Amino acid sequence: MTIDAPSPSFRPSRRDVLNRFGFGLGGMALGTLLNPQAAAAESAAAHFAPRAKRVIFLFQSGAPSQIDLFDPKPALAARHGEELPASVRAGQRLTGMSAHQASLPMVGSPFAFARHGESGQWMSELLPHTAKLADELCVLKAVHTEAINHGPGVTLMQTGSQFPGRPSAGAWLWYGLGSTNEDLPAFVVMVSKDRSGQPLASGLWGSGFLPGKYDGVQLESSKDAVLYLNSPPGVDRAARRNVLDHVQDLNRLRLERTADPTLETHIAQYEMAFRMQTSIPEATDVSQETAATLALYGDEVHVPGTYAANCLRARRLAERGVRFIQLYQPGWDHHGSLPGQIRASCRKTDQPTAGLLTDLKQRGLLEDTLVVWGGEFGRTCYSQGKLTPEGFGRDHHPRCFTMWLAGGGVKPGHVHGATDEFSYNVTEGGVHVHDLHATLLHLLGLDHERLTYRYQGRRFRLTDVHGRVVQEALA
Repeated sequence: MTIDAPSPSFRPSRRDVLNRFGFGLGGMALGTLLNPQAAAAESAAAHFAPRAKRVIFLFQSGAPSQIDLFDPKPALAARHGEELPASVRAGQRLTGMSAHQASLPMVGSPFAFARHGESGQWMSELLPHTAKLADELCVLKAVHTEAINHGPGVTLMQTGSQFPGRPSAGAWLWYGLGSTNEDLPAFVVMVSKDRSGQPLASGLWGSGFLPGKYDGVQLESSKDAVLYLNSPPGVDRAARRNVLDHVQDLNRLRLERTADPTLETHIAQYEMAFRMQTSIPEATDVSQETAATLALYGDEVHVPGTYAANCLRARRLAERGVRFIQLYQPGWDHHGSLPGQIRASCRKTDQPTAGLLTDLKQRGLLEDTLVVWGGEFGRTCYSQGKLTPEGFGRDHHPRCFTMWLAGGGVKPGHVHGATDEFSYNVTEGGVHVHDLHATLLHLLGLDHERLTYRYQGRRFRLTDVHGRVVQEALA
């Protein structure tokens, strides 16, 4: 196979000229292959000393009800069945699922709440395991968003924009800080396989307009944790290396001629995939974990693809230097039969979540690991559909909801923000999704206003033109 020479009419661009003098992006890509450890160090461009080295985002897709988990409202319970006051709603738009209801009856939580830990954090009876770790949590009770439906809401939480196509938070972090382990991607994604719910597209963990090498890598629950990674039968590692070397030679020749950024991505990704043939099976093999460790996560830790199994994988990836670990747990979209459905969701997630925090803390990892828990918005204080003694549902509610952070430089045993007596409006300490992203980047040593990428004539950032660091939540 040969590589065609440039045609006589070829006119090198400024980028081509720089590349031929050894200073272009192609030269940089080749340099990373020759000395990947040095390249990783050079790309780690923190703006100031970080408090955290990595993030584990436990995303509860579908939107958990803050009213039934973290935000008790006695006044709401006292007015159970009464009409939502117009002064509280204040003209806020509703989804199409409840906008045409003749009545919006308020509904208090049927679950008991109690204070936990020395900090006195309020938690529902549905979270007995998480409640034991109340003093580790920094609870944000006044998070808010503009998105009122799942697609835009999840996209905003993951990428900083309601519109698809922007880089995800994990991709931004990889771009800004590089990788600390040349054998593993810096951004890994796991989706629980035993739950139904709103569809989760790969664009949620994509790189958008950033170079493709910053895409999140999804781990599957099957024997092959990364699809198409392993060699076919009869092809050993030496043969694979030989083929790859020849392919990379061709890629380098073409790269020297064109400085095509897609070739830079191909070169980097081929090499990463080859190294992952060894590193991924080791990182995802939990057979050597002790019985005591497995017990932390609950019985479902033995079932591949469950939230519990993914939480244990997350800890293993964290200790191996993966910067951003994203877990998606669908099944929180409780429009009807909420009491039974939310019980089921909590049974799936409460012990594994607490087990992950405990495991991280026991290993000295929680101090520099930022754990984030939450969904795309909250749920309404009124019933979607008819309120009956047997059950009710709650619609989407963007005006206020609860998330929590732990480890990684946040203030433990702390509550920031508050909502009104119906958990309908923010009364103090509001945290927009952009503020959450700004705070996340800050804890990793990045100034959200300086982490930018030029695309289509302007510089973009994860927080767009918004966001402030929530200093009140920092330790």
